This record gives sequence, C-alpha cells and structure tokens, in this order.
Amino acid sequence: MFSFFKKKPPPDSSAPAPAETPAEPPAPARSVFSPSSWFGAKPVEPPPAEAPSPAAPAAPEAPAPSPGAEAPAAAPVPVPVPVPVAVPVPGPAVAPAEVAPPERSGWLSKLRTGLRKTGNSITAAFVNAQIDDALYEELEEALLMADTGVKATEYLLDDLRRRVRSNMATEASQVKLLLADAVADLLRPLEKELVIGEHTPTVIMVAGVNGAGKTTSIGKLTKHLSNEGASVLLAAADTFRAAAREQLLVWADRNTVEIVSQEGGDPAAVSFDAVNAGKARGKDVVLVDTAGRLPTQLHLMDELKKIKRVVARADATAPHEVLLVIDGNTGQNALAQVRAFDEALGLTGLVITKLDGTAKGGVLCAIARERPIPVYFIGVGEKLEDLETFKAREFAQALMG
Repeated sequence: MFSFFKKKPPPDSSAPAPAETPAEPPAPARSVFSPSSWFGAKPVEPPPAEAPSPAAPAAPEAPAPSPGAEAPAAAPVPVPVPVPVAVPVPGPAVAPAEVAPPERSGWLSKLRTGLRKTGNSITAAFVNAQIDDALYEELEEALLMADTGVKATEYLLDDLRRRVRSNMATEASQVKLLLADAVADLLRPLEKELVIGEHTPTVIMVAGVNGAGKTTSIGKLTKHLSNEGASVLLAAADTFRAAAREQLLVWADRNTVEIVSQEGGDPAAVSFDAVNAGKARGKDVVLVDTAGRLPTQLHLMDELKKIKRVVARADATAPHEVLLVIDGNTGQNALAQVRAFDEALGLTGLVITKLDGTAKGGVLCAIARERPIPVYFIGVGEKLEDLETFKAREFAQALMG
C-alpha cells in the first residue's frame, strides 16, 4: 500500500520498457507509481521527455500492425489515476483503531450488570408492547420508580414522543432505542473530565454524608490519578469520625502515596498543612478528606465552609475542585444533598457510588434536569478499579439493558 513512498522510479528504465512491447505490463506499473505526483512531485514528466526518442520509431511500427501498435497507445490510458483511489484505503483503516478499548468494554458490561435492577422495570415496559398511550404510561411509572423524578420523567416522555414522530417509529424496539438516545442527551451536560495540571498542586476537597463511601472513593480516586501519572498527597481532615484517619492511612498504604494527618487535630489546620506540604513537595494533587456531614446539621456544614476558607489562605486559588460523593441507592435524597452542599460549598463535581445493584439509578436524570453538576466518576463495586469516568452514552445504554 505504501510502495509509493519508495522513491525508486528510474526514468531511464522507462526507455527499454517500450521496446518490449509484448511485455508492456511493466509500463502500467510505472503509471501506477504516478501517485508520487499526488504528493506534488512530478516523476511522470521525465519519462515522456525521454520517451519521444524511442517512441518515434515505435510510432511508425504502429501503423503497420494497427491492432498491435495500438496496444502501446492504450498503455497511457491506464494513466487515469484510478490507482490513487487506493489512497483512501488508509482513511478507513484508521477507523478500526478508534474502537473502544477492551477495558472500557469490560467496564460497560459491569455497569450494565450494576444497573440491571434499575433497567429491568424500564425495559419490561417494551415487552410485547404497542406504541400507544399505555406504553407511555408504563414508561412513566417505571421512570418514577427508578427515581428519575417528576420533572425529568415529564421531559424524557415529551422528548421521546417527539423522537417517535420524527423517526416514524413503528415498533417498540425502536422506541426503546430512542429512549436511550433521549436519556443520553439529557445526561450529556453531566459528562465532564476532571482536569489536573492547571494548578500545582490541584487541591480537591471531598465532602459527603456518612456512609456514602466518601473515604473509599478517595482511595479509588487516588488509584485512578496515580495510574494517570499524577503524584497525590492525602489530607486526613476527617477528624470527626472515629477511625476515619486509620481508614485513610490504609488507602494511602495501598496506593503508596504520602499522607498528612494529625490525631485529634483541627480539620481546617490539617487541610492547611496538607496544601502547604503539597506545594513544598511538588505534588500534582492534594486530596482533602473532610468529615461526613448531613445537610441538616448546619453547625457541621459551617465547619466545611471553614475548611474551604482556610485552604484558600494556603493557596488563594484553592480549592480547585469541590466534589460531593453520593450513594446511588439514596434516590431522590441524593438530589436534596446536591442542593444543600452546592449552596454551602459551591460544588464543581459529583462522584456517584454503589450503583451496583441499585434500583434507583435514574436519579442522575433528576440531577441533570434540576441541578446539572458534572459527574466526574461513578462506582459499581468495591475494588480499586471499580471507579470509572462517567459517559452519558454508556450509562444510557446500560440503563436500557
């Protein structure tokens, strides 16, 4: 395919070639080489310049055996460079390289398994169904049961009806695919990557209620960032919960990263020291683990605000990210947490955990409709690698089974 890169078309060899009129097939081979002219060079020009001298005697012979002489005359005809048409072959060849990597396919399978309980009631509505009001009523009930929320459910059904009309769908299986498209489009504003490197260090403050999997998610996030080549420093600022410091020490050990902690220390002081240590040691990321807070505990929420203020004293631009970890099983309560923590801290991103086995995965649609804060990561298991970046299309496909 890439023979045209070999600059080896001896112009002199073109002279002998016409002499061997019976074995003229090599001559088309030279015209096949003409793709080099496609790159701007013109090796085709020299052969015609030298060809006139031998071509002149060959021309008289052409009239004698008119059929035989016209065979060489036909040789220029292959010059219509359909051969460059082979050049587009590299184009399609690139496409297969862009296929999703195997590890992403494995993740999608795991996500589909985790969301099976959520998706079962939705997909059941399409079994032996007709496209009528009864189907939309069943879908409405299934979406509400999945904690999609009233606003998001109404939006999705209106969007689905429009898509069914515009695509002239006639089968329930087509409607199912259109619903997956509608969910993916609704969730797309939540799809955003966590950016590391604009600040050194990038200070990430992590909040969440007790039991949401906050400290475990920090351990998984540390693993994810380390795999991307970032150096991470942990700050054990969760001094409110017993054994929280020891739990984070275990995660630091598993990921072989450094940690700043003070037994019984003030959370804001620990955070301040960690940011300064991250700057002094040239760390890429400082992850601050804060104590679990309920949105109704206003005095504890005030302590989170204090941590944020003190971190800003160590670095005027910090914290650069404020993440909220949410338990995917909490359904509509998750939306209430997002509202409360966003008003108190100004959230920049979410981490949704425990989606494996939940029947309430539709809450992401409610968040997208009412409080569209980016979802950086979702988790579907307890292993370190069970935290992955959020992709709207993948989530919608997994939801539809």
